[in-house]
Amino acid sequence: MLIKKYDYEHYDRETKKSGRSYFVGEKNLPSVTTILDKTKDKEWLKKWQEKVGIEEAERIKNEASLIGTEMHKYLEYYVEGKRYESLTPQGQQARLMALEIVKHGFKPITEVWGSEVSLRHTDKYAGATDLVALYDGKPVIIDFKQSNKPAQEHYSKIQDYYTQLAAYGEAHSEHYGPIEGGVVLMCTRGLLFQKFEVFGDRYEKAKQDWWKKYDDYVAITKSEQLHQESEQKDETSTSETEQSSHQQSPQ
Repeated sequence: MLIKKYDYEHYDRETKKSGRSYFVGEKNLPSVTTILDKTKDKEWLKKWQEKVGIEEAERIKNEASLIGTEMHKYLEYYVEGKRYESLTPQGQQARLMALEIVKHGFKPITEVWGSEVSLRHTDKYAGATDLVALYDGKPVIIDFKQSNKPAQEHYSKIQDYYTQLAAYGEAHSEHYGPIEGGVVLMCTRGLLFQKFEVFGDRYEKAKQDWWKKYDDYVAITKSEQLHQESEQKDETSTSETEQSSHQQSPQ
């Protein structure tokens, strides 16, 4: 299944409080997920945290992250023809979810060109996608997702996933070869498999949405930098004024 069609580069990454970034040569590029997070409307998140409580919200978030990481490992190892096993409760749950994705979602995949592929678009952004593959005869970006509950096409998170796929697709098309769409293969904790595809006009719209968010991110970042520089100047000016006043004061 795994075919080396492209000679993919690998980019190291780092995660800070400000977000994740990738080292591409001498440049440090923001990740796709960081850009999407920075430009996202988080009002719903605040309301949800208020509803369940901060501690419970954090617990749910951390558990989902752990299960998602374990599920991705199972799928990554499967694609590479290896075996992965985790005996933790989260790991066993993730294994069952991964098996559902393989059973129901891998049938249209005839070739896999890369797993956990690092991608970048010029010096703008970078990221890593789960699969680059031939899906129903079309070159696509595929991402694996876990969910607590079933999702529907109109949900904002599904639209965000499409935008994320488009970002990776644009990077791949620019640096390696054309991508015609994207696919989300998802499984819930209750082992319900779901598939969401974005092709044609909807994929073109997703690409437009991505570039709009990228432009918004650049504007937000510049605004934050100007604000920070302004605060630093104010602090320097205040410090110099205080120092001058102290020096001129009578002894």
